[in-house]
Amino acid sequence: MGKITAILKTAQQRAKELNLPYEGALTPEEAYEIWQSAPGAKLVDVRTRAEIDWVGRVPGAVEIEWMGYPGMKPNPNFMAALEQQVDKESLVLFLCRSGHRSHTTAALATQNGYADCYNILEGFEGDRNPGNQRNILNGWRAAGLPWEQS
Repeated sequence: MGKITAILKTAQQRAKELNLPYEGALTPEEAYEIWQSAPGAKLVDVRTRAEIDWVGRVPGAVEIEWMGYPGMKPNPNFMAALEQQVDKESLVLFLCRSGHRSHTTAALATQNGYADCYNILEGFEGDRNPGNQRNILNGWRAAGLPWEQS
């Protein structure tokens, strides 16, 4: 069994154990490995434009806001934008700040015919520490994975 297959099996087992309504849940490191190695895999960043501009972006990610800033109202064009930019046959990795919006979008995409959806646990910024700060405990940035700031 190859490394990619092993990572996906682990992610799928997590999803079963947590009763998630999509294919699997990946750590940031696992997601990066899959994104770089699985043919046609897409990373979809669902954070707001403001978060991406102010906090940082993942180079090469598809950027589609799930909620708009300010006001955090759902983007009524989310699924249309996803369908325009990501093939339904693709392995799709969803990323947000902490893993909550990406959970929702992975479930929504699955309901709309995307069969291979994964949530990136911990998100871009990770969990808050006792001092209410992010980017320290875990997440994409804390893992040292590629990102840039405009």
